[in-house]
Amino acid sequence: MKRLTAFLFLASLGFTAHLDAGEVNAKAGQRVVADICIYGATPAGINAAIAGQREGKSVVIVEPSRWVGGILGAGLSPIQDCSSLDSVGGLTRHQILHLGREETLDPSGVPYKTLHDQNWKVPPQNIRRGYLETLSQHKIRVIYNHRVSHCSKEKGAIVSAVFDLSPFDSLGCPPAQAKEKDHLTAEAKVFIDASYEGSLMARAGVSYRTGREDREEFNERHAGVTELDLITFIDPFKEKGKPQSGLLNGVEDYGEKSLGQGDDYTQAYNFRYSTTSDPANRSPIEAPDNYQATDYELVGRFISHLKADETATEKSIGNLLANIMPMWDISTNYRRSSLITMAPLGVSRLFADGDYATQAKIWKQHQDYLRGLYHFMTTDPRVPENFRQKLASQGLNQLHFPDTAGYPHQLYMRCTRRLKGRYTVTEKDVYNQGKANSVVGFGLYGVDVYPVRRVFGKEQGKYFVAVEGWMFVGHQSGPTGKPYPIPYEAITPMEDECNNLLVPVCFSGTHIGYASARMEPVFMTLGESAGIAAVQAISEGAPVQNIDMKAYEKQLLKAGQVLKISGEVDNMTPAQ
Repeated sequence: MKRLTAFLFLASLGFTAHLDAGEVNAKAGQRVVADICIYGATPAGINAAIAGQREGKSVVIVEPSRWVGGILGAGLSPIQDCSSLDSVGGLTRHQILHLGREETLDPSGVPYKTLHDQNWKVPPQNIRRGYLETLSQHKIRVIYNHRVSHCSKEKGAIVSAVFDLSPFDSLGCPPAQAKEKDHLTAEAKVFIDASYEGSLMARAGVSYRTGREDREEFNERHAGVTELDLITFIDPFKEKGKPQSGLLNGVEDYGEKSLGQGDDYTQAYNFRYSTTSDPANRSPIEAPDNYQATDYELVGRFISHLKADETATEKSIGNLLANIMPMWDISTNYRRSSLITMAPLGVSRLFADGDYATQAKIWKQHQDYLRGLYHFMTTDPRVPENFRQKLASQGLNQLHFPDTAGYPHQLYMRCTRRLKGRYTVTEKDVYNQGKANSVVGFGLYGVDVYPVRRVFGKEQGKYFVAVEGWMFVGHQSGPTGKPYPIPYEAITPMEDECNNLLVPVCFSGTHIGYASARMEPVFMTLGESAGIAAVQAISEGAPVQNIDMKAYEKQLLKAGQVLKISGEVDNMTPAQ
């Protein structure tokens, strides 16, 4: 009945929709007017929309793809990066416990780690279905397939945002070029950028950061270039022992950078896919058209290294396969304990502030990397035959992503643009040493940075390949084991740049601060808080920077948001 209700609601708005991939193509030149316009049907965007709608404001969400739920609808579990239920409230707490689940959970008296383990593997199609039903129940309109092109501003406020019709392809990747330019215009009193890319923020002329800050800029001991890790003695050159032949694909020159120096790199991205050998759901993984075995020579040499190492066992190669082709229901494995993983390194920095053509190219590059890696691992003779056969029996699980041949339709982009707001979340905040004067949510996670690049070096006359940038300070419960506040000022731009924009996902933070706070439950919480702020700014007729903070705090508490932590919290793991 709920599935039918969701479909009938979408049909009533003038479009049809698959339950898992609703598709809306607004009429060319259409103008939409609402109190609040939200860019991105991510969990943060959906929570912002609910917060606005329940207070009687008209809301529209414009989503670049044809799916809802962001990365939660593409393989990440709602509870996965939430280390403590004590630090979340409102819509987020309910969704963490119940979204996509068939049964109801009663968290009272149950250790948090038990709840975490029970909720770890929620199928992404259930997440998408749950969000579609939620949007239907709240009568929130979503316009799909449109990405923001440019904004018009007057007196420091966004008056309208213009969107291009840009449908994703059949394998779930965005297009390099729009299908139709300036296809949709949205006018609103307040805009919320809930996208992972910060595209609306950027096109509204708001200042933002990318890359890694220098260690001295915010006095962060973990900032900038880091020590090398996973040093592995493999020849990095196309022709072994011949630097003049050039580097293998996937390896960079370490360069002349000093420890702590800032640069334009950011942590790697990947897809949260899953594989299966079940013929009913298995979708073949075919090599990309541009496949060349030489592009994966580093992988072959790494396997030879594992086989030659007397301390390595068959388990080592098995772990490698688990890192690149997870063979269970939902992909939760993105371990960094291997030189080669499911993530290509060094290319996310080009995505972070790239134009749409660049971002589309890199998105597809991540997909092609996986396809080529699979083909290499099932055909190269250096891979033991039993592993080649085992891997060849696997395909993408199209049960989870039926309309994209099993490929997830959301790239897990851990860090892109970051707002330069009125408060910057830094390493000090993560260590509970910040100076936040307000609270719109809490962070509770370690400084979690996937390696940013793979480089070569030389030690004692031998060449090696290593990764740089990897860190996990404090692990799941953070370095202090205590939640830390994220202030309202971190989701609001400088008033002279834009006075009617809120940014709950690409909020203001350094690379290190953001690496801790970037978790989906935080985005979800900040999304709801942004929606509540938007309502108040409209009601008061005030810039978002100048709302009545006492009244705002009352509304946050009314919504069940957690604004104060007292006593010990029920963490998933102790601080490390």
